[in-house]
Amino acid sequence: MPLSSYSRGLKLIFLANIISMIGSGMNSAAVIWFILQRTHSELSLGLLMMLQTVPALIMLPFSGVIIDRKDRRRLVMLLDISRLAIIATVATLALRHRVQLWNVYAMYVLVAAGFWMFWPTINALIQELTPEDKFVHSNTFIMAGVQGGFLIAGAIVGFVYNHIGLGGVLIIDACTYAFSFSCYLFVRRGVHVVAASGPEHPHADNEVRRYFYDMRQGFSYLKHHRAFIAVGLCWSLFLSAMMSQGVITAPLSDRLLHAGAVGFGWLNMGWGTGALLSATFATALILRRGADTVTRVAMAVLALGLFAAPFSRLLAVSVFNWWILGTARGIGGIALQSEFMHRVPKHLMGRVQNIFYFLGTALQLVISLFIGALAHSVSLTLAFFAVGSIYALAFLAALVPQPARAQPVPA
Repeated sequence: MPLSSYSRGLKLIFLANIISMIGSGMNSAAVIWFILQRTHSELSLGLLMMLQTVPALIMLPFSGVIIDRKDRRRLVMLLDISRLAIIATVATLALRHRVQLWNVYAMYVLVAAGFWMFWPTINALIQELTPEDKFVHSNTFIMAGVQGGFLIAGAIVGFVYNHIGLGGVLIIDACTYAFSFSCYLFVRRGVHVVAASGPEHPHADNEVRRYFYDMRQGFSYLKHHRAFIAVGLCWSLFLSAMMSQGVITAPLSDRLLHAGAVGFGWLNMGWGTGALLSATFATALILRRGADTVTRVAMAVLALGLFAAPFSRLLAVSVFNWWILGTARGIGGIALQSEFMHRVPKHLMGRVQNIFYFLGTALQLVISLFIGALAHSVSLTLAFFAVGSIYALAFLAALVPQPARAQPVPA
């Protein structure tokens, strides 16, 4: 679909994501490299990935209800301005050479808490703004913005980190959040809350009972659509593996490829390029082959690529492998998100989605620390095998057949 075919709101969301992802990608890569340089330990990276899940586990049981009750655009704006303040504070410390490891850990954890609230919210907002027959197109469009931002970040951070340091990278990230906030400000006007379909809320006068009633609605949907649980499990496993992968990417460049921060930048750029280019054919591929088939192929490619990764000692070969993996990540993520949007009602999207975000976060909590300890104390190769095995489990979940869904009425 040409850019002109999308609504003004979706165009602004695309612009906000591509700019904010530049900052977020640079922030994440810079923090990982900063901690690895300070500690020379993959276990510390595993601890970082584990700690970022703790606030998410606390928030996710409540945030799904909040997403479905509140204006999703305003939630995104609140998250942007909060993360801007946190990052700007640590950037100031870093520029004044007063930053300590615990400051960086705390920042990463708080920003990650915003991340776990942001993505379920933005997915629900995109579903809300998109006609039903255009879910795959919108997901591809937004994914292009996200991966385009990460591509630019991957191409930049590995080459500029040695010159501007952690403080300079964080200042760039704070500025991108300010830009993102400005875009969401003009997505639409007024307060918009998705109305629930069905009878009037039976506990409108009691917030606690209303919360538990709302949560039961999300689980009730899964109870009556049990085959969809496999799609959710695939998403949870995919998400936990992808997030845990950050523990072993920097050590791959440092210990196996001996390419340092520049090699880390090339790997990130390979991943981002593959994911971005996948947006050029993902829509046609998913509509032609089906989201379930595309998901299975993507999870299989991710598993095989992680199994093969530690056996290369050439940077060019590893970057090509990361390009393939990024492509699989792009089309797999679009296919899974589209399945959620097609099958989950709009007024339940936040709650149903967050059940599987919570599961993925809990898995990452265990997996990240385990992979960090495995890479540091036993074998980096075995750590790659462990992440690849999680993608393999996602592939098995994707094999569960899904019932045919009703064809949407063209907008």
